[in-house]
Amino acid sequence: MRLAHTRFLLLFVLVCAALGGAAQTSPNPKNLIYIDPAGIIRYTKTKQEAAFYGVNYCLPFAYGYRAVKKLGIRPETAIEQDVYHMARMGVDAFRVHVWDTEISDSLGNLLDNEHLRLFDYLLAQLEKRKIKIIITPIAYWGNGYPERDERTPGFSRVYGKGQANQNELAIKAQEEYVRQFLRHVNPYTKSTYGNDVSVIAVELNNEPVHSGPKPNVTTYINRINAAVRSTGWDKPIVYNMAQNPWYADAVAKSAVNGYTFQWYPLGLVAGRTLGGNPLMHVDTYQIPFDTIPEYKNKARIVYEFDAGDIYASYMYPAMARSFRGAGFQWATQFAYDPMSTAYANTEYQTHYLNLAYTPSKAISMLIAGRVFRETPRFKNYGKYPPDSAFGPFRLSYSQSLSEMNREGAFVYSNTTQTKPTAPAQLTQVAGVGSSPVVQYPGTGAYFLDKIGDGVWRLEVMPDAILIRDPFERPSLSKEVTTIRWATHPMQIDLPDLGTSFAITAQNAGNSFTATATNGSFQIRPGTYLLKTATAKMPATMPSTVIGLTEFVAPADRSTDTPILVHAAYAEVSAQQPVTLSATLVGLDSTGRATVEVHAAGADRARTLAMQPVAPYRYEVSIPAELVRAGLLTYRIILQKGADYWTYPAGQKGDPYAWDYLPTAMYQTLVTPATTRLDLFNATIDRTRLLMNNPDYRNNKVDFAPDEQPNQLLLNATIGTARANQPVGFQVYFGDKIKGRRTELSDLTKLVVRGKSAAGQSVSLKIGLVDKYGATFSTVVQLPQQLTELEVPITSLTRDAMLLLPRPYPDFQPLLFQPSTSGTFNITDSERIDIQVMPSTTQPVGFWLDYVGLKR
Repeated sequence: MRLAHTRFLLLFVLVCAALGGAAQTSPNPKNLIYIDPAGIIRYTKTKQEAAFYGVNYCLPFAYGYRAVKKLGIRPETAIEQDVYHMARMGVDAFRVHVWDTEISDSLGNLLDNEHLRLFDYLLAQLEKRKIKIIITPIAYWGNGYPERDERTPGFSRVYGKGQANQNELAIKAQEEYVRQFLRHVNPYTKSTYGNDVSVIAVELNNEPVHSGPKPNVTTYINRINAAVRSTGWDKPIVYNMAQNPWYADAVAKSAVNGYTFQWYPLGLVAGRTLGGNPLMHVDTYQIPFDTIPEYKNKARIVYEFDAGDIYASYMYPAMARSFRGAGFQWATQFAYDPMSTAYANTEYQTHYLNLAYTPSKAISMLIAGRVFRETPRFKNYGKYPPDSAFGPFRLSYSQSLSEMNREGAFVYSNTTQTKPTAPAQLTQVAGVGSSPVVQYPGTGAYFLDKIGDGVWRLEVMPDAILIRDPFERPSLSKEVTTIRWATHPMQIDLPDLGTSFAITAQNAGNSFTATATNGSFQIRPGTYLLKTATAKMPATMPSTVIGLTEFVAPADRSTDTPILVHAAYAEVSAQQPVTLSATLVGLDSTGRATVEVHAAGADRARTLAMQPVAPYRYEVSIPAELVRAGLLTYRIILQKGADYWTYPAGQKGDPYAWDYLPTAMYQTLVTPATTRLDLFNATIDRTRLLMNNPDYRNNKVDFAPDEQPNQLLLNATIGTARANQPVGFQVYFGDKIKGRRTELSDLTKLVVRGKSAAGQSVSLKIGLVDKYGATFSTVVQLPQQLTELEVPITSLTRDAMLLLPRPYPDFQPLLFQPSTSGTFNITDSERIDIQVMPSTTQPVGFWLDYVGLKR
């Protein structure tokens, strides 16, 4: 029996390998797409290349499901609202790894339960919005994150990811599960997934972990592939290649039609918003598998991607450009936040994307979709920074902006001064902030879509105000973005509308109307019809996925207690005026915001009034005579009627009452020009430190006490060198030194205080990285006694920077050097890059106190 079983498996593998030689799928009129002999995804009807761009979304399962139930929200309603927003963002692709652990038993039998029903409901809603679907039926995950796993019935809880492709019972359970899953009829579409035209492919499983002999990996894939095919499935089947690159050749030998990849270019779960320009991290996507013969002529799909822990609105278009440069035809971000929980960003804290709560990022996704669909495969635009302008698209780190400016469309993620290419030909305008077409002070996104001559649909989202770092530890009880429904002035300059037109509300419950004067009017959140006096409504709407009267937005989250967000400067230069700014929500026109300033050595405090400079943004300038060397302390006092709130304590009550208890103050160190400017200080910058540690078993990094009291040293022991894996550290200091940035041009020396381990010689490469990714470095030799070393800034030479956090998958580049040449300008510096130059024969150890600048 054992011999017969072995022969059967061998025959099975040979048959599947033969099937795997034909990478393409045959065109079938009932299927939307097929894969041609060159591995290109094409539309069945037109034979044209296809490209799909969108999101993952998880609400029917796991934490997403539990969270909406906990909040008392009907899941179907939440799904309807979120899918509408996806369509509003231009999404046309959806993928998710199904939590099989919730919809199967230990033998692989499909459970017809609430999770499966909601998944089916989601697919039906996506289909209505013409969003195409790739299903990954096996996730291997438990259903807990960010909570503890529940005791779910599925086979994944029994076997786990490690045994899933090793244990025969686990494999049999997966075979049975995918057979039942793909024969299941969606009660909302009345179709199996195989017969649903919106479902275009299956990815067999999510991020598998392979081990053991490579032939066994090929056998496992082919068995699950065959189980899928046994259901009559004739659409593409794809499999993950990037998760286990050392098994890539075994995956390539399987019978699947394409391969899936992911990209997290700045790692995940930093626990804070990452600082510095991240565009160089997404300059290119490299695929190292071209030497594998079986890899060629297969479809390329990105199942997950995101710039984790980045709030800025220029990364998605840059990533879309790089994906197309690598030949991908499908890319889905992980993961879109349900509107119901996006106020707290609890779904996955390292990801944050929602149209209502992250409007600029949502608009950048709209732009990225156009980049992905319109950029030719394998198109190369060069290296950063010149490639930040490509075709009709532009990206700007300094303006936190992504932009699309082309005939028919003008879209921008933040305020821009760019003029549209052809104003008279515009049919689509969308943005956040102001532009030459729309002047708008609100902070929510808006959309203008032309319906007919002199007729436009306007959709205005409520204001979204970020009030906490969204990438810190999350909780449903903690609000990170708050929503306010406010009326703001808007001015529209479109030749098609002219200067006078009617504004009529369309969405349910909205009776707001206005008439534009010189193109200007007041507006509140909602959907509106803009129409000139002579214009006629067209017989049909141009869009089949966005209805004229549709509008979805979260409720206003106003409370009686105001919200103030402010961070004090760590240091400022003495005898220089200092501008303090704050985000302030909930203070009406009758309220007051003041700053009570205590200058160093002053006998009494000075009170200064803060002034509104934009909605929810207040500023005050502290005059130079109050910015004295020493410690500057202050508190911010808000007054609404007879009520006071004082910060940083956030305490309600009269701050001038004799029994007012809080004494907390904001503190800023005021330094004379002769003071050293620390870019990295081991005592205070521990949480800022990023590290590339390819050998964590042999490379040890911690913080040890210095010989000076209340000080720490970075203490590192680095093992022998690895090829192309430099060990290094990086710290973003742009925000830290902004109060002393005016001094930078006068600083002439780079200073390093550290020492090597006894009896060793240790070299460190110290580089300063500017906002364009240009790095200028020098090598310092650490002595055996703690010593401050000085290096003239003029001796720094052009070099490569580490891309930290380490990109994933880790076959992506670790080093970056921009294509442009130029001289070093210290005022553009924002990161310090420290690379260890270890011995190739023995470990090295060193201590580091600080790296800074002096005159």
